[in-house]
This record gives sequence, C-alpha cells and structure tokens, in this order.
Amino acid sequence: MSTPELRWFKSSYSSSSNGNDCIEVAPTPATIHVRDSKDASGPRLALTPGVWADFVTYASRG
Repeated sequence: MSTPELRWFKSSYSSSSNGNDCIEVAPTPATIHVRDSKDASGPRLALTPGVWADFVTYASRG
C-alpha cells in the first residue's frame, strides 16, 4: 500500500534570518507530522490532532 506524499508547511510566524531555522508541519486527517526544516530527511514526530492542539496552546502562552 502506498502512502500519499506529505505537504509540508512552515509557520507564517517564522521570521528567522535563516529561513531554514524553524519546524515544518504536514497535517493529515489522523496525524500531524512535524520535522526540523534544517534536516528534512531526518527524524519526524507524528502527533494526533489533539496532542498537536495541546502543544500549540502551550507554546503560544509565551
């Protein structure tokens, strides 16, 4: 069974002088995939949408 290619997105808040200093996400209906933009072929996280929402809420409290 083949898996569809993921479509990766960077945050619109990413304002680093180096455009590769951020994370990228690839949402699917069941999973939010997260990777480091500096190492696109490196390790990735796969989170449920609920866990991702909790993380975003926590991270935005800054």
